[in-house]
Amino acid sequence: MFLELPMLQRRRSSKWVEYPSDVLPAFVAEMDVSLAPPIRDALLEAIEIGDLGYAEPGGVFESFAGFAKRRFGWSPDAGRMRVVPDVMTGVVEVLRVLTAPGDGVVITPPVYPPFFVDIREAGRRIVEVPLADGELDLDGLERAFVAGAKAFLLCNPHNPTGRVLERERLEAVAALAERHGVLVLSDEIHGPLTLPGARHTPFASLGDSRSVMFTSASKAFNTAGLKCALAIAGSDEVDAELDRLPEELQYRAGLLGVIASEVAFDQGDDWLDQIIDEVSGRHRLLTTLLAEHLPSVGYREPQAGYLAWLDCRALDLGDDPAAAFLSRGRVALEPGPGFGTPGRGFARLNVGTSETLLTEAVRRMAAAVA
Repeated sequence: MFLELPMLQRRRSSKWVEYPSDVLPAFVAEMDVSLAPPIRDALLEAIEIGDLGYAEPGGVFESFAGFAKRRFGWSPDAGRMRVVPDVMTGVVEVLRVLTAPGDGVVITPPVYPPFFVDIREAGRRIVEVPLADGELDLDGLERAFVAGAKAFLLCNPHNPTGRVLERERLEAVAALAERHGVLVLSDEIHGPLTLPGARHTPFASLGDSRSVMFTSASKAFNTAGLKCALAIAGSDEVDAELDRLPEELQYRAGLLGVIASEVAFDQGDDWLDQIIDEVSGRHRLLTTLLAEHLPSVGYREPQAGYLAWLDCRALDLGDDPAAAFLSRGRVALEPGPGFGTPGRGFARLNVGTSETLLTEAVRRMAAAVA
């Protein structure tokens, strides 16, 4: 399932071409796995018959509804779903439709770097409410809402910490947003990768709300390059407002992405269960490796996903320890400062790889420090 270096170095994705060949890449959120067989077969069939035209949803909405029922215990309304090219494109376009230029949008750093870039691209203003010891600061959110922020871009499961919010905390967020008339945009792209011991609660499952939830098969099934995500309105009223989205938005998605997503949601459960089991094992392995080679690095195993948020401040490598790991150890991690000011001294490591390559990544990090 997880591939080794000779096969991976044949790839042309950004993970494998951004750095020189002597650098081990462990930065971007892409796994080193082969495709799930049902997805591979469906894509090969589409290519064989030349089915490479513009995207139509087909049955992907119903497929996701079935997936959500099995995985999350939630039966979403397929009639409230729309295809978008990817989560962040969807966020930008929804902000343009449901908020006004200059409106404040709350984010919770350290958080996924494109949140900073894409909110500005939408012509909106960033309002930061940093996490408090890895948790949402509900009091800080309320202060931001009272001060006039019009939207909250929630990341759940959180990237980079891997925190999965309990239903009760999400209900508290929903109550605050309703009280202050705030739109909630919930990025749930890592939800399908929730690990044992945690339970992902889709924001749209809480009941009707002024919200839009975004999800995709791309992280769980490693298909980001195929370009397909879903935007799900939190109420009929919001769904009607989303009719103002550009009509051509759907056609910016990839038909192969729609096909792959439909098959993933319909037939991918067994493969996904194997991935989740493997990723859980990688996080345990990382805990062991850090204790042996880099005991001063702080690490809390996440509740979802294959990303590890490493507190490297005790290594005395400055604001961007990833720069030292790259220059001295020839291993590429995602720089912590890109996740906002609270990311200074941190780095994000991708554990979605073989045990061999994960072990080598930590060995190179340790060598960089030595």
